[in-house]
Amino acid sequence: MSDLRVGIGVDAHAFAEGVPLVLGGVEIDSPRGLAGHSDGDVIAHALIDALLGAAGLGDIGQYFPDTDERYKDADSLALLAEVCNFLEEHGWTIVHLDASVICDAPKLSPHRDEMRGKLAGVAGLQPLEVNVKFTTNEGLGFIGREEGMAALAIATVERSG
Repeated sequence: MSDLRVGIGVDAHAFAEGVPLVLGGVEIDSPRGLAGHSDGDVIAHALIDALLGAAGLGDIGQYFPDTDERYKDADSLALLAEVCNFLEEHGWTIVHLDASVICDAPKLSPHRDEMRGKLAGVAGLQPLEVNVKFTTNEGLGFIGREEGMAALAIATVERSG
């Protein structure tokens, strides 16, 4: 079995009125947030799935089901921290995280460094070992109609010891 693995994660949520927009653990000034059982942080959710996938440990729904009231309005960065600890307990070290957010609005690039810092802190990495990128969907589909956003993530992990 290889000592280095890569996993991919994907998440999408619809916009909702009256909830904060939280991405990468950062609250963004926006009139709409993302609907979700937790805080709807698509970056954290995609990273959780990428990490679990890389380690061969399942997916986010197995550990934080949207039917469990314990996770209602949960801080997704706290869930990501749980997963990071879980991987460490199973003999994995996180090497690198990379996420792409797809949304036509709001503009997110001014928040990139803060997101990187928060995600790196949770994962036990340096900010340069976490990358966050933003792109639009060029007006196409639910993202282009500004009905929601999505995130894709890749995680690289290495067997510890």
